[in-house]
Amino acid sequence: MNRLRHALCTIAAVLSAGAVPAIASAADTASARAPIEQFFANPQFARAALSPDGRFLAAISGAPGRRDVLAVLDLQSKALKIVAGYSNVDVLAFEWVSAGRLLFSVSDKQVGPDGAYLAGGLYAVDRDGADLRQLAAQNGNSGAPVIGSRLQSQRLLPWYAGLLGQRGAQDSDWAYVELPDIGSAGTLQAVDLLHLNTRTGQTRKVARPGPVYRWLLDDAGEPRLALAAQDGVTRVHYRDPANGQWRVVASFDSYTGGPQAFEPLGFGSDGVLYVGKNDGRDTTALHTFDFASGKVNPQPLIVTDGYDFDGVPVGHRSKLLGFTLLTDAYSSVWFDKDMAALQKKIDALLPGTNNLLSVAGRSDAPWVLVRAYSDRQPSTWLVYHVASGALSRAGGAHPAIDPARMGRQQPVKYKARDGREIPGLLTLPAGGGKGLPLVVLVHGGPYVRGSSWGWDAESQFLASRGYAVLEPAFRGSTGFGRAHFEAGWKQWGLAMQDDIADGARWAIAQGHSDPKRICIMGASYGGYATLMGLVRDPDLYRCGVNWVGVSDINLLYSGHWSFESDLGAAWKKYGMPTLVGDPLKDAAQLKATSPIDQAARITQPLLLAYGGADLRVPIVHGTRLRDAVMRTNRQVEWVEYPREGHGWSLPQNRIDFWGRVEKFLDRHIGRDAAR
Repeated sequence: MNRLRHALCTIAAVLSAGAVPAIASAADTASARAPIEQFFANPQFARAALSPDGRFLAAISGAPGRRDVLAVLDLQSKALKIVAGYSNVDVLAFEWVSAGRLLFSVSDKQVGPDGAYLAGGLYAVDRDGADLRQLAAQNGNSGAPVIGSRLQSQRLLPWYAGLLGQRGAQDSDWAYVELPDIGSAGTLQAVDLLHLNTRTGQTRKVARPGPVYRWLLDDAGEPRLALAAQDGVTRVHYRDPANGQWRVVASFDSYTGGPQAFEPLGFGSDGVLYVGKNDGRDTTALHTFDFASGKVNPQPLIVTDGYDFDGVPVGHRSKLLGFTLLTDAYSSVWFDKDMAALQKKIDALLPGTNNLLSVAGRSDAPWVLVRAYSDRQPSTWLVYHVASGALSRAGGAHPAIDPARMGRQQPVKYKARDGREIPGLLTLPAGGGKGLPLVVLVHGGPYVRGSSWGWDAESQFLASRGYAVLEPAFRGSTGFGRAHFEAGWKQWGLAMQDDIADGARWAIAQGHSDPKRICIMGASYGGYATLMGLVRDPDLYRCGVNWVGVSDINLLYSGHWSFESDLGAAWKKYGMPTLVGDPLKDAAQLKATSPIDQAARITQPLLLAYGGADLRVPIVHGTRLRDAVMRTNRQVEWVEYPREGHGWSLPQNRIDFWGRVEKFLDRHIGRDAAR
């Protein structure tokens, strides 16, 4: 074993110290179930990134019983250093400021959203752990430093200052950070951009052209594009490098898009802006934008048949190399022939996984970072030495998972009753099988892209318990073209619901599912679809699991809670009436598709779970529904996680919830259910 390989094995071992023991060996019985913790504990290796010179690898790692830490490995000298690791907070995210310095944020992952949440806490540190400096206060701690003794006295940024999430220039101690503009009512008004010196704390505010919600740096790391939304209209502002002035280059509806809409994706080294746009097609493709004419160039560079183009640029500081993009799974398209050849070499070394390459800022960097994953294997990070061809493992998100015991997942398509083709994902237990109990897992949103091919804790957990899992991308889901998206407008509980039921019937017809053992489940909109599935198709679904689900659309409008919803007034005024339904014009439809109003029709066993601190779907959705259903149906199980928000942030709650799901499904469609 060479020295680098040994060092990387060491970092993986050190950073995962205290990990859950490996799962049962092949000698154990095939029926043994992998522990819930292996699926729903926090990742042990959450993110990794090369330094700008490509010599160092930084990574966030956690383990049961230990806080998440930030570690840096010198890929040349093999020296490993934990540069940020504390007993009272977790490292949440990081960015390289330069080859010698990192910027990172912290949080308390052991406290739910309603607790004394230590959010923000922006810090900078040298790659060897020296010169630690606090730059932003921590909410819940009155701005007092809590993670070090060598913190300089200075005025701190507010706790809600955060990382930009873009590479920046990486050639000095300066970096760009975001600072949300919080109004008097505590609502987000816009997002400011600050240029921050990570050693002195000095800041320079970038002129903001309106209520900006997204900033985009160019390839040189300078602010070049800003997207601002006001009164339901998005305006794209471009900062001219010749004079530093902002000007509007495009505008379109913030929620429905339209012919002029496009998605800025990133800049090339020559200043070219790459965008996603459906220029005369149903699906979007990759184009460039002409700032001189203010128009998108009509000739597409990459077309992903059947999918909207969804990608991010990959490149050195001097050259755009290609794009990592999503179709049914993530992959890369390389403009650079050397990167295309390198991809082939690495794919030959790792034939069973999707292998996504990322590069350092300098073109002469000696190492390339690889994230490898499959439907059966959680993400694993490796480094590849370009000169020697050596490939070594750095760490994995869930190393206790045994891929051999995971199910196989495949993209599928089926016809809805009106002829529309519905994409989806089907996950079968290891070893496959026919006539299996089926879980229809409905994604939230609903106007978002659902799951893509790859290891997923929820679907693989269910498959490990013997269930087939179908995840339909019903109409209204994004990523599959404009027509598929628009077909879901104002179809909550109607055609969208039919698409889901038609997927279950397709699984029966294909022989995957036992027609008498089907359960529907989901969170947020998926919880709403669960409830309406039980209402509309009582002969199809034997049970339902709804967590943090909408139980009445009018409640999203009117609230009936003591705090401001995080949905935002603009979404309610400009987005919801068109996409979901108008509370006045569509009053009859909203009543007919309200699970609370239709509660008496829910006769099947139902598991409900809500968070007491949910600002998206407040717990009143759950309590009113529970009370309404229990007037005529006593087969209702209720659980509240008082400190949780819109989903389960704490591992112990995720483990508790999925333990309840496991027992609930076992009783009603699983191994304990009457046939």
